[in-house]
Amino acid sequence: MPSIFSSLIPVVVLIAVGMFAGRRGWVTTAGAKELTDLSFLVLAPALLFRTMSQVHWSDINMSPVALYFVAAMMLFAIVILSLGASRRSAVMALAATFSNTVMIGIPLISLAFDPAGLVYLFTLISMHALILLTLATVVLELVMAQEAAIQSGGEPRHPLKTIGLAVRNAVIHPVPLPILAGLLWGQTGWVMPEVLDKPIQWLGATFGPLALLMVGITLSNVLDRVIRAGGPADPQFSRQRILWSALGMACLKNLVHPSLVVGMSLLLGLRGLPVAVMMVASSLPIGANVFLFSQRYKVAEDEVTSAVAVSTLAALLTVPIVMAGVVWVM
Repeated sequence: MPSIFSSLIPVVVLIAVGMFAGRRGWVTTAGAKELTDLSFLVLAPALLFRTMSQVHWSDINMSPVALYFVAAMMLFAIVILSLGASRRSAVMALAATFSNTVMIGIPLISLAFDPAGLVYLFTLISMHALILLTLATVVLELVMAQEAAIQSGGEPRHPLKTIGLAVRNAVIHPVPLPILAGLLWGQTGWVMPEVLDKPIQWLGATFGPLALLMVGITLSNVLDRVIRAGGPADPQFSRQRILWSALGMACLKNLVHPSLVVGMSLLLGLRGLPVAVMMVASSLPIGANVFLFSQRYKVAEDEVTSAVAVSTLAALLTVPIVMAGVVWVM
């Protein structure tokens, strides 16, 4: 139990520091937008490229993580079908399935399962962003292509052309592109010169803390808007809408996702350490990348920001519950 809190509390503290900075006005709205762009366009690519450049296909065992991704894709599809295909539903589906596997997952799995568990977690991390972020990007680009066609008043593009453009935009993108570039570099066997590797490492290490600070800064702005909100409820912004949406996303991520993993493992008769690691990984709170996605595509920003904070706080209760059930699959 202490290991769980020691992994989650630093995340909560960083979000709280960001909220304090936002409340004090140390970062303006324009400054917050610029910092978000910096995180998305510079820091995140550095982290993704360096992480994936150290992965070798021969070292990847996909069998333990296949269960995780099947459950994640099922939940992703359920959210999209329930809300209808839109930019908002794509971001919310990503929130329901994208775990904070690095900042919380690595220390938690290390303390709970020792180095043996980290082998399976690193296998998951090596494919986590590539699969889920690329999936969300493709859906977002498809929806945006359709929206652009409708707004232009012209003939809708042929579905195959739309898919082709969406895939191209998804690959030439600040998230999937460095992942693919890192994977290709890793297969060459070349060693990155330290004069280049060190600054890339520094940039990547900055991403996690800054992203969480940005969650706090944006959340302080959301709270200010909620406090100032008055009169009839705005259908686009209201206390109730943000609260229920954040709670819903947190519930899907913290409870439904691991429930699907557990249910499928029981159905298929899978047991052991790999399943236990996937089970705990699926119960982790929403990762900060989802917040950056909502900021980047300017959709559901208030809801996702609140959901990241709610999910992280709720994880102090839900992760221990899930870990108590690990004994059933070990």
